Amino acid sequence: MIESGRLRQALLGTTAIAVLTTSLVGIAPTAVAADARSQQWYLDAMKADEIWKKTTGKGMTIAVIDTGVDPDTPSLKGKVLKGWDASDSKGDETDDYTGHGTSMAEMIVGSGAGGGLKGLAPDAKVIPFRVSDTERQNDQAVNAFDMEQAIRAAADSEAQIISVSFGSEYYGEREREAVKYAGQKGKLLFASTGNEALKDNKESYPASYPEAVAVAASNRDGSVAKYSQHGDFVDIAAPGSQIPAYCDKSLTKYCLSDGTSNSTAIASASAALIWSMHPDWTANQVLRVLLDSAARGDGWEPGTVSDFLGHGIVRPNAHVSRGEGEPGDANISPLTHKPTGGAAGATPSATASASGTAAPGTSTTAPSATASTQAPDGKSTSGAPVAGSTESAAADADGGSSTGLVIGIAAAAVVVLAGAGFVLARQRRSA
Repeated sequence: MIESGRLRQALLGTTAIAVLTTSLVGIAPTAVAADARSQQWYLDAMKADEIWKKTTGKGMTIAVIDTGVDPDTPSLKGKVLKGWDASDSKGDETDDYTGHGTSMAEMIVGSGAGGGLKGLAPDAKVIPFRVSDTERQNDQAVNAFDMEQAIRAAADSEAQIISVSFGSEYYGEREREAVKYAGQKGKLLFASTGNEALKDNKESYPASYPEAVAVAASNRDGSVAKYSQHGDFVDIAAPGSQIPAYCDKSLTKYCLSDGTSNSTAIASASAALIWSMHPDWTANQVLRVLLDSAARGDGWEPGTVSDFLGHGIVRPNAHVSRGEGEPGDANISPLTHKPTGGAAGATPSATASASGTAAPGTSTTAPSATASTQAPDGKSTSGAPVAGSTESAAADADGGSSTGLVIGIAAAAVVVLAGAGFVLARQRRSA
């Protein structure tokens, strides 16, 4: 069981661990990937094929708060439900203006069709909630309160899990209230810690709110990525480096990317696998098992939490195949150790239809003037499309944990005029 105290372990060395280990693969500068699945090293490392014999995420719905999700990519056909564009910008929630949100959705629920990404929870569904990044804010008038409103709308939707690969260095009371509201509605919210550890390593929001699950990034060798932001807000880590994602908004090719956005999508999918297997559990119980069964290094002192890895690196197979982790109290948060409030926890609904039904609800609370910024996923590490892979099979994903830094997202708040009103321009970077 996870200890109630938030003791932090300073893992500053290069502790070797046996989790998520693969050989590195060279990337041809101009080659176009014929099969992105061959580059998804983490699926082999996590023993996804073994997991899928018992659970595929069926019955689960994940809200993806991001740049939009294109439902027409081969890998996402029939997997995207009706969502909402919280940004109030040109287009709608199915119009991905960077390719980032669609990449996250494919990492979570993709079928792998057409050479696309195979999601870790391939039989789950996603609901897109579109918010704006810095470039979009600078380009056109947007809703200054889109993040907090998107979180509330997601909390009111049929989604059980909320995945937020966005962030800002600015704390917002109303945004935190939205995150707390999601918890009270029985939802499990994951957010990326950010990619600026080597720059300023500031805390990132919504990840740093106590009620959110802050996700750091690990490398292919099981170490924590040096770009991944660190601090006492980190709750868990997941694979984030050298992962294929769409190169741009054209959605025509994949590039290898680094970022805590990737980690957040993979952690969200991991939770969906466990929750699908135990539909009567609450969000608190799913999270407690996810934390309790995470991979930790040999030198990890029991009862401690790392500033770099949190409780360790996600490994859903440890629970799915071996039953590791205890669900514990249904109404006590393993993050705050307090009751989650009105809802004891939401259980998964019946599998939603591909067309979706009612649109997700919107916020009933007036938006605040404090807005949070996005930490979308990482850009291509080489600027080159993903080539076909010759990498060897990943080693056992049920090993320990390692060290590293945590990704953070810098954000600048600037009030700008937009027509008759104003918007809050927030610097949102890919994580």
